[in-house]
Amino acid sequence: MSATSWWAHGPAFALAAALLFGVSTPVSKLLLGVIDPVLFASFLYLGSGLGLLLVLLAGKKKGVPAREARLDRRDLPWLLGGIAAGGVIAPIMLLAGLRYVPAATASLLLNFEIVATALIASLVFREYLGRQAILAIPIIAAAGVVLSWDPAGGNGLSLAAAGIVLAGFFWGIDNNLTRKIAGKDPVAIATVKGLGAGCGSLALALFFHAGIPAPGVIAAALAVGFLTYGLSIVFFVHSLRELGAARTSAYFAAAPFIGSVVSVVLFSELPGLRFFIALPLFLAGAYVLAREQHSHIHRHGEFVHDHSHAPEIHHGHEQ
Repeated sequence: MSATSWWAHGPAFALAAALLFGVSTPVSKLLLGVIDPVLFASFLYLGSGLGLLLVLLAGKKKGVPAREARLDRRDLPWLLGGIAAGGVIAPIMLLAGLRYVPAATASLLLNFEIVATALIASLVFREYLGRQAILAIPIIAAAGVVLSWDPAGGNGLSLAAAGIVLAGFFWGIDNNLTRKIAGKDPVAIATVKGLGAGCGSLALALFFHAGIPAPGVIAAALAVGFLTYGLSIVFFVHSLRELGAARTSAYFAAAPFIGSVVSVVLFSELPGLRFFIALPLFLAGAYVLAREQHSHIHRHGEFVHDHSHAPEIHHGHEQ
């Protein structure tokens, strides 16, 4: 397998996912002033699921042959777990914290998703974690502590920032659960996750009597969901099947930095001192983690190889 063909697949998919998801945080900040966080989370995922469902239906109408493996009953536990952790809990916690935390700071805090994904992949799913990753995790964690520290708070911790850190943790769970079914159709996975998470959050929003916003706001939220969540999940699943959960998240680490840059441009305000102290730490941690080579012997676990791909791309390493 050539270096060029390897780069063209897993890392490229992960970076495409990072670009789309990175934009979601500052754009969401724009809409949060006119929509309840739980209801907003439901529209983001409903937009993701509905948009991708239309893509699937359009493909069938045109007679496009199915090249990907279908989801089945064995995938249900992983799907439900991913929907609950990454589709309901994580986005609600992010959007709730985003109301009180600058978008650039929130984007950087989402780097905790990398730490959570790598640790869960290693400790729970026995995915290999090399020296680079072991070095990067405390660096990223230290940067997160800098951003979360609030001397004015009663316990020295910003609850809003802590909520965003927890959102990253639950997305880390979601990443590892989705890894178990990454061999199946990525568009189908993202569609099911989007519709399931959207309906779950919508039920919660209605239960707590969230106010329904104007139709234009709903349409904007659905569009943001399709572009930044739906397509991002599709690219992310493609990368998972090539690189594994830990390495995909290493490349996905670009998302927080993209979000931070877009936030500064959109809101025309420079973040505070703690942001600039944490930024080089996050950059260093992400760089160290991304440098780890995918050239060691490891186990993929219960990963079903029944998707459509070029064997020399996925099996270019010893397993």
